[in-house]
Amino acid sequence: MEMKTFKDLEAEVWKTDLCSGCGACVAVCPADGLRFAPESTDAPVSIGYCKAENDSVPCGACYAACPRVDLAAQGKMLGPYQDIVAARSVFTVERKQSGGAVTAILVNALDEGLIDAVVTVTRDPWTMKPSSAVITSSEELVLHAGSRYAWWVPLLASLKEAVVTRKYRRIAVVGVPCVARATQAIRASEHELLKPYAKAIRLVIGLFCTETFDYAKLVEGKLQSEKKIEPWEIRRLDIKGKLDVYLQDERQLSIPLADLEEAVRPGCRVCTDFTAVEADVSAGAVGSPGGYTTLIIRNDIGRGFVDRAVWQGKLATGSSVDLSIIERLAAKKAERPQE
Repeated sequence: MEMKTFKDLEAEVWKTDLCSGCGACVAVCPADGLRFAPESTDAPVSIGYCKAENDSVPCGACYAACPRVDLAAQGKMLGPYQDIVAARSVFTVERKQSGGAVTAILVNALDEGLIDAVVTVTRDPWTMKPSSAVITSSEELVLHAGSRYAWWVPLLASLKEAVVTRKYRRIAVVGVPCVARATQAIRASEHELLKPYAKAIRLVIGLFCTETFDYAKLVEGKLQSEKKIEPWEIRRLDIKGKLDVYLQDERQLSIPLADLEEAVRPGCRVCTDFTAVEADVSAGAVGSPGGYTTLIIRNDIGRGFVDRAVWQGKLATGSSVDLSIIERLAAKKAERPQE
């Protein structure tokens, strides 16, 4: 089989506005040759060195890890699952996005030693600016609860820090559908350079996602400049068919998603996966009553982590899930035309 390099990735994905921005290629490049430039975040750039291109050394790790090289194979609708439940954290999670169920599952996993690190998104509470991070304590995880919002951030770039630099071998990844798809590509790959990452990923929690937003265009543009809302005034953001902005002084503002088109990453427009079908567990606020998180338990791995959190008294399940609203949003996203 012909070896694919970053040049193929650049031609097929980056230059065609298909890049999801997940950061998988940045993480697995053995030469640290790929990065996202601050001034242009639609796709990564090369520093000018590639083992395959410059030295004819077999590589292609970046291409093998990309979730957008085969759009026809991406998931749609609800995907395979064992069970769908409404769940909530039993302990207090001050900054929870819905029911705090994701935080409860991860806190229990850290406390029990089932995982030793979580690769996720955090944000600065003053500026709302997101970043990817490696979290290793339950206290820190609770502090950053609610940060896993649909911001664009090259989340999987932190996999290199977790696996290569800090040598963690039991990692949970929390991210939107393209992140779940990239981790599945890594897990399933026979590529030698991807195997250390595949062995280290123990759990993938996927988040329901309509699209991700560019921080500068949404916060600094739409909210700060246009709506005159300062980042530190924002208590919480939520998307359920529209963007709801909850402010610290109890005011609330709703913005139609149609008004946020310019803040959406170009690569999101070809994604048909709303529920992160290739995760072990998928989670979102849609479909469950207030104070609960909808969990789609997809396989035995996901079942094990959820059950252990319940057995340890950190997670409670109950109440009914309205599948119709999840299916409606999933169907709408599945209708997106493929480039």
